[in-house]
Amino acid sequence: MTATATMNASSSSAAPLLAAVRGALRQLARQPRVWVGGGILLAVLLAVFAPWIAPHDPLDQDLLHMLTPPMWVPGGDASFPLGTDGLGRCVLSRAIHGARAALTVAIVAALGSMLLGSTLAMLSGYFGGRVDRAISYVVDLWMSFPPVVLSLILLVGLGPGIDKVILAVVLVDWTRFCRVIRADVLVTRRRDYVLAAQLLGFGHLRTMLREVLPAVVPLMITLFSIEMGIAIVVEATLSFIGLAVPSHVTTWGQMLADGRTDLQSAAWVMLVPVACIILTVLGCNLFGDGVRVALDPRLRLRSE
Repeated sequence: MTATATMNASSSSAAPLLAAVRGALRQLARQPRVWVGGGILLAVLLAVFAPWIAPHDPLDQDLLHMLTPPMWVPGGDASFPLGTDGLGRCVLSRAIHGARAALTVAIVAALGSMLLGSTLAMLSGYFGGRVDRAISYVVDLWMSFPPVVLSLILLVGLGPGIDKVILAVVLVDWTRFCRVIRADVLVTRRRDYVLAAQLLGFGHLRTMLREVLPAVVPLMITLFSIEMGIAIVVEATLSFIGLAVPSHVTTWGQMLADGRTDLQSAAWVMLVPVACIILTVLGCNLFGDGVRVALDPRLRLRSE
């Protein structure tokens, strides 16, 4: 009887969670931005299989096919669908391999920035007082440094490498999460259900995780998607000036740097990585915005 009662209690407690998950999935399916942004990101995520789907090695040079135009242009070659660059390297293969570096930096750096900034924001907004003043002082001090200059200083000191780029983005952009989410936590902690949880004797950690955190998750998702786009642009910028990754790693920023000398005669060498950056950032923003609207009842009612 005891085991049966325990099973019934666990199933009854899991039922509201399952209903909430189903409701969230239904709301996600109704958002066109989720479909469009998710489709773009899914296409970019296929770059994980770059060694199998890329037609050529991104570093292979074919001096007999330098600056070959795309295959639909007169003089193009079907073996190089998007043409080649000034060293005869396949532009499509380099774009696919460059997506791997961009997504690695985008996901890991955005996740690290979110965890660091959101944790400090929860502590600052929930406890207030001296904790809030101390964290706010650190944020103001850190944001006084120009982000581009700070990133360059960090990479010059740390050296090239994708892991170094990720660390630089996290150390520069965590303040964005901290400032924005702190403001939301300050409002949420004054809600009646948070005050009721405190009156019932819930501990600070339990109150933050069970009452405050769910209210700020939609905003965190939006900031996460925006940060992914920012990380992609930062990685491309640093790769363009040669500070992000070693020369044997293909990135969209390197493609831009290599193609700028041939812009007049072979515009496709630069247009392809530019289009990849724009579409990927657009997909991140659309997907994150759609997810937030689907999960936040206030925004969902406003959009309807």
